[in-house]
Amino acid sequence: MKKIGRSKGFALTALVAAMSCASVAQAGITDKDILADQMTTEDVVSNGLGPRAQRYSPLDKLNAETVKELRPVWSFSFGGEKQRGQESQPMVKDGVMYVTGSYSRVFAIDAKTGEELWEYNARLPDGIMPCCDVINRGVALYGDLVIFGTLDAKLVALNKDTGKVVWKKTVADYKEGYSLTAAPLVVKGKIITGVSGGEFGVVGKVEAYDAKTGDIVWTRPTVEGHMGYIWKDGKKVENGISGGKPGETWPGDLWKTGGAATWLGGTYDPEVDLMFFGTGNPAPWNSHLRPGDNLFSSSRLAIDPDTGKIVWHFQTTPHDGWDFDGVNELISFDYKDGGKTVKAAATADRNGFFYVLNRENGDFIRGFPFVDKITWAEGLDDKGRPIFKEGGRPGNPADAKEGNKGEPVVSAPSFLGGKNWMPMAFSQDTGLFYVPSNEWAMDIWNEPVSYKKGAAYLGAGFTIRPMNDDYIGVLRAIDPKSGKEVWRYENYAPLWGGVLATKGNLVFTGNPEGYLMAFDAKSGEMLYKFQTGSGIVGSPITWEMDGEQYVSVVSGWGGAVPLWGGEVAKRVKHLNQGGSVWTFKLPK
Repeated sequence: MKKIGRSKGFALTALVAAMSCASVAQAGITDKDILADQMTTEDVVSNGLGPRAQRYSPLDKLNAETVKELRPVWSFSFGGEKQRGQESQPMVKDGVMYVTGSYSRVFAIDAKTGEELWEYNARLPDGIMPCCDVINRGVALYGDLVIFGTLDAKLVALNKDTGKVVWKKTVADYKEGYSLTAAPLVVKGKIITGVSGGEFGVVGKVEAYDAKTGDIVWTRPTVEGHMGYIWKDGKKVENGISGGKPGETWPGDLWKTGGAATWLGGTYDPEVDLMFFGTGNPAPWNSHLRPGDNLFSSSRLAIDPDTGKIVWHFQTTPHDGWDFDGVNELISFDYKDGGKTVKAAATADRNGFFYVLNRENGDFIRGFPFVDKITWAEGLDDKGRPIFKEGGRPGNPADAKEGNKGEPVVSAPSFLGGKNWMPMAFSQDTGLFYVPSNEWAMDIWNEPVSYKKGAAYLGAGFTIRPMNDDYIGVLRAIDPKSGKEVWRYENYAPLWGGVLATKGNLVFTGNPEGYLMAFDAKSGEMLYKFQTGSGIVGSPITWEMDGEQYVSVVSGWGGAVPLWGGEVAKRVKHLNQGGSVWTFKLPK
């Protein structure tokens, strides 16, 4: 942990000043604060601006008429050579911003001036194995703690005023391929986390820890056949096998290394008292080695926050053979149908389909493509199950006439998805979802593979390529009731950052070219853009301080695209890395 680099006295003075301008004796963050986050505009205390993660703000001082006057007021550099991808969403409380940087770092910043208050650097071992860059997507706030996950699979709780470690817990063994990259979720005083590492044959899981002490409360594996546990009076008690039985939808013992990592974290809907977590690809990628649906991979799971039990599941890609995952966020929303309120939830999947589900029971309501081209499926049946297209799956290496490479296929979307991790937003004013998406295809083939602890477990090769000369990224406004695309903005490079919607009829997002952009939420007209100096792959926020509306976004190009992007990576190879937070407001 590092304090600002002047005198100790200056650091304390700056910290006290920041606290006093927010009226010092503020109580710590409570569950009530988190549940009310969407409508309490003076702070941002949850990932997604509320546990439902709609990423919508009721602020409207900054609007379609005034946004052209938006100006930067400060920029804060993460410093050093630890740049790489910056996928964090900042938090703001009592005049202090808390934000993570690459390589498992946390910064506390005076939200008024942009001055550093403290910095924490995790001491990472040499053997970490992050799949998709050394990113971190943000902190959780609870009580007087700032809590985040590290690339060596630890949860760390820091004191919000000093940055000193209060507690630290190991969630999984990084030597097996596990890591933590998601912002933790806070529900009923518990820190809920998923795990990354699906490319290494890990077993995905969701776990709950006591936010104040770090003591584990329950663990729920996300591969069928593994036992869940709950801790009662300090004792570990069996809490039922995920799916009821070992290996019903898996052949042999492959469920023991089945993947289904929960690497994006989850959302929570207090109305139905359920958490929604997505699960990643089954392991290995070579689907011919594991016939069956391979539960609970490439699925959305509704989990009881008190017990960790799976209440319902919906699998978007059964027997996934394309690495489509199912981790993308499931966002709760309501809509009217014949005068009746439907308690729905929506997700835009990597596989190219947009799904609307009943969030109470997981029933399929409707689904439709949200990308221009899907080659692996003909469509969805009346239960939402994909209708696989003949010849759409990469071939079995066992059938190869020469060598050990199965018949390759061209697949759209690519495994990086119609939409990947980057969160969409839902506007309560327009009723539209604003979806950051990409149009790209891949050549993919299967190869033989065997499991080795801590080694990549794919059994597949691939090359990703653009489908259009003039764009890959598409920001789409989608009506979840009709499936209609209301408007779109096409971007030359892939879109890899999150979206924010506001009552001011604005939609904010960033692009790899470095621009923070604002669009008219109804028409899609670009109203504003500002060059931040590096690609934006983080998620913007907005809040109010001293009667003024602020917008902040993290800038720093990286993530999975330059690492895994094949021909696409060539299109963005000239983009510079970075690591900074930009904050904007209207002039007085």
